[in-house]
Amino acid sequence: MTLRILLVDDHTIVRQGVRQLLLNHGVAQDVVEADNGAQALAYLDGQQAFDVVLLDIGLPDMNGVEVLKRAKRRAPRTPFIMFSMFREDQYAVRSLKAGAAGYLSKTVTAVQMIEAVRQVASGRKYVSAALAETLAEYISVENEPLPHEKLSDREYQTLCMLASGKRLTDIAQALSLSVKTVSVYRSRLLEKMKLSNNAELTFYVMSNRLIDFNPGAST
Repeated sequence: MTLRILLVDDHTIVRQGVRQLLLNHGVAQDVVEADNGAQALAYLDGQQAFDVVLLDIGLPDMNGVEVLKRAKRRAPRTPFIMFSMFREDQYAVRSLKAGAAGYLSKTVTAVQMIEAVRQVASGRKYVSAALAETLAEYISVENEPLPHEKLSDREYQTLCMLASGKRLTDIAQALSLSVKTVSVYRSRLLEKMKLSNNAELTFYVMSNRLIDFNPGAST
């Protein structure tokens, strides 16, 4: 199976490494690169179809989940694999609900990536064993949705960034939004989650391990 793949990531070294991996192992015959969401959407509007799209979540111009939602309207039959530094329990469920065929952490091995690409190209879904367990818990009728699961993608991004200590101006710049808009997201998420301030917000995020507050520590 030799595929035509669109690889979307804002880090050149990541794109080069993944591209070489897919070509060297005979998985792809052509890997087209995009370094932001707008460029990816432009490629998907073009004449040539892609067998698989590898899409990063942390893009400079828009969130990868938003790119996914827009892209699925352009290319509904194209399988997308979200490829991200975020842990599976942070964005995987949101990505799959938005139409992704799989989710890969950037900590995966070459074998896992090759397996995932081939699997979604054949029309199947790809999830790791850990993600399968998370999904089983998520759809359990005995489990009520957690407060953060009721947030929109933008509200969820704002939640995690506020908990990591970023100011409204920092978040606005990172998401290419106005400070006023980010402030609205903050107010909405606090209301939805029945929280009063950033301290309660940060405690909630820490308690639910939504972000890694000590990424350098060994596990």
